[in-house]
Amino acid sequence: MELNVLWFILVGVLFTGFFFLEGFDYGVGMLLPFLGRNDVERRVIINTIGPVWDGNEVWMITAGGAMFAAFPHVYATMFSGFYMALFLMLMALIVRGVAFEFRSKDESPVWRGTWDWMIFIGSVIPALLWGVAVTNLIKGVPINEKMIYVGTFFDLLSPYTLVGGLAFLLVFLFHGALYLTLKVEGEMIERVRSVALKGGALAAVVFLACVGLTYTNTDLFSSVLGGTALWGAVAAFVAGYAFTWLKKYGWGFAMSSLAIVLTTAGFFAGLFPRIMVSSLNSAWSLTVYNASSTPYTLKIMTFAALTLVPIVLAYQIWTYWVFRKRVTARDLEY
Repeated sequence: MELNVLWFILVGVLFTGFFFLEGFDYGVGMLLPFLGRNDVERRVIINTIGPVWDGNEVWMITAGGAMFAAFPHVYATMFSGFYMALFLMLMALIVRGVAFEFRSKDESPVWRGTWDWMIFIGSVIPALLWGVAVTNLIKGVPINEKMIYVGTFFDLLSPYTLVGGLAFLLVFLFHGALYLTLKVEGEMIERVRSVALKGGALAAVVFLACVGLTYTNTDLFSSVLGGTALWGAVAAFVAGYAFTWLKKYGWGFAMSSLAIVLTTAGFFAGLFPRIMVSSLNSAWSLTVYNASSTPYTLKIMTFAALTLVPIVLAYQIWTYWVFRKRVTARDLEY
């Protein structure tokens, strides 16, 4: 296999891992102000993701770094074209990270309530913008023959991409609710299930609308692998909802995870060999061939990845194993 194709797959795997892990992370953050009836319950909710949220974000940083090193032209075009969206996302993530650390430094209800809403905002904005960004990559953005984005921030907003953003947000919310059913205990589980069923029903409608608009607005379904993965994601999401209804939460979370994995895989499969589609001229699209680094650079990166990635994976699996138990009021650190 050519190294530029291999790195396209690796970047896709990194983004898949990021959306799977950070998806429930964002979902928990979105539900925080509404599920916790008192400070102890809100602290329990925060502590379900407290030990892992920053490790989950490493996948985003690694994916961005891999994109920069393997496909520098894509990195440059994307970061200049999506500048405002990425700036807003970065600000939201900074506020969210600060909120996790500062919230319990003072016992004032106003102080803690303010940071709870900062966690909510810092979860909603990235979830929404990731959906807008991914659907823009599939739909195509104005890129000229010099690989330069020639549109504005508002060119990224269309009915399709906004539905895509809303679909990502609601699917992550459903994913986060299912994660919480596995991490909290007692009466809270039933309350979380009720939210998961209501939010999941809305997410199913918007997700189906996003798939339908993907069919009419993009050429993703011309890829057999891409189309199959996306329909598989729909089936997995419906199965996840059914398992939630039956109170089989472990299976429900597994299916919502599979829906996110298949959605991301479908988008990447539909893009290949393109990475950014030009809406002005298909010949001006950035591909794994015209936007990649030199073969020497890719070879060095491959050796580094083969050495370090297993270590990172082992560490993260160990982290989840250590913090695998349900969180109670006796385990509060954040």
